[in-house]
Amino acid sequence: MPNTAPELELDAYLRLNRASIAEWLAAIRELSGCDDIDCSLFEGSGHQVGALSTLTTERGRLICLYAAEGMEITGCRATEPVFLLPRAGNPEIATRDEPWQYLSGLALAWPEDRFRLRLTPRSRVLIVRLEPDFSAPVVPDASDVCLSNYEELITCYLHRAPFFRDDSDAIRLTNELFCNLTRPPVKSDFACQCPKLDRRLLRAIEKIRYEPGWDFNLQELASHSGVSERNLYYLMKRETGMTPYRLYQRNRLLRVRQRLVDCQCDVPHISWYAADAGFSHLGRFAALYREHFGELPSETVQWRRNLQGIGAGKPIVEEPDLLMS
Repeated sequence: MPNTAPELELDAYLRLNRASIAEWLAAIRELSGCDDIDCSLFEGSGHQVGALSTLTTERGRLICLYAAEGMEITGCRATEPVFLLPRAGNPEIATRDEPWQYLSGLALAWPEDRFRLRLTPRSRVLIVRLEPDFSAPVVPDASDVCLSNYEELITCYLHRAPFFRDDSDAIRLTNELFCNLTRPPVKSDFACQCPKLDRRLLRAIEKIRYEPGWDFNLQELASHSGVSERNLYYLMKRETGMTPYRLYQRNRLLRVRQRLVDCQCDVPHISWYAADAGFSHLGRFAALYREHFGELPSETVQWRRNLQGIGAGKPIVEEPDLLMS
């Protein structure tokens, strides 16, 4: 099945795609923690409003919004500081009674700000919401120099995100980012440790990502990249922290996750999606899925079904090994 999800930061934590306006609003309210948030469309059908991904830890949450249609998001009063970073398109922001202005770089909204966002079609915005560290308040430095450095920190983090080894690795690096955003960064903090990837390595990564029907073959992958098998292995390990097969396996899991997120049927065929992606042992698939995404495949589907109000609170009946705890 071809990848129909938009290019989205934190795609391993995709929560919603091809959503209706009702689903979109319910998801934004739950994931942002703002029950009073609202959303209105400029035009369009409202049948496929957009997509979003989110990663939450005890120190904060990251939410990436993708707007398939033009929209305005209003009404959110954050309880802690919120960073907003444009990733595509021409989004606009307004706080309090101030006029609209383009969100051209990292912005910081304080709890007293009731920020509003205007998103053009195919625009993306990353929202970084910090949580208080126990009883200590979160007070990031809002100077222009620090915001520029914070933006570099976040950009570097997003550069590494496609190569998270698993969910625990993602949580660790995300908490590290949140910690760095609560103090003035020094040069050693925000110097990006992720240089531009080698073009030979990029060829291998693109083949793995964009050829879903390809079966892993290290010799073929190395030939496609223009390097030896040994060099490809060590090049990928050095620059991404992953082996070629690990990256291949993770991308197969990502394709299954996308199909589960997109599924709007009463009984999703999790086993069919797993088999289509090359996973023949369902118990092993479920364990790998939880290792990479921090939840079982059935939980991914249930979250979407709860948004729709279909079978809310009812477990999904699938193979027992897919529902193991």
